[in-house]
Amino acid sequence: MVKAPSDMKQLFWILLAAGVANPAAWAQPSNSMNTNKTEIADFGGGCFWCMEAVFERLPGVNSVTSGFAGGTTENPTYQEVCTETTGHAEVTEIVFDPAKISYDKLLEVFWQAHDPTTLNRQGADEGTSYRSIILYRDEKQKLEAEKSKLGAQANFRNPIVTEIVPLKKFYQAEDYHQEYFDQHPDQGYCQVVIAPKLEKLEKAKVIQETPQTTK
Repeated sequence: MVKAPSDMKQLFWILLAAGVANPAAWAQPSNSMNTNKTEIADFGGGCFWCMEAVFERLPGVNSVTSGFAGGTTENPTYQEVCTETTGHAEVTEIVFDPAKISYDKLLEVFWQAHDPTTLNRQGADEGTSYRSIILYRDEKQKLEAEKSKLGAQANFRNPIVTEIVPLKKFYQAEDYHQEYFDQHPDQGYCQVVIAPKLEKLEKAKVIQETPQTTK
């Protein structure tokens, strides 16, 4: 009996050499979380330069891409969308880490980042391409968007007119539209429209002062 511990130790080293016993694996929790998981949200709230600048300043957002969705024309150009004949809206595709920021939190920021009560218009930007729209990718996003919309109505005097529709396809806008505010902070539209909006949201501690995106 006194040799049993020694025998057990010998068996352990045999198993370790064979790759069967792995102490490092024993130390790992069985329900470990994959931190590389990301999800995507698709919102339109007027000019995509504005929305991109807002959402890239949220911790947990990996990337924000400006583009078009909600219409019928395939591979539309910016010029085509501006003609109001494609049916598309200017939207942002937001890749985020749900372990750091939730879809519901993104929706909260969405309601604060634009006026969802003006039909086909945001400020001086007018037309269907500037409409307020949420494009959901699955039933879960649809239900969360509808619930969030109902809750947000209490913050507005006029009815929210935001569309909640399934995403058929997202089309990325031309390269010169990407990270537009960060690349052209002194441009007139950026100074008059985007900068004041960012400042307001920063003071309300809704967003950070600088982009938080990782890509």
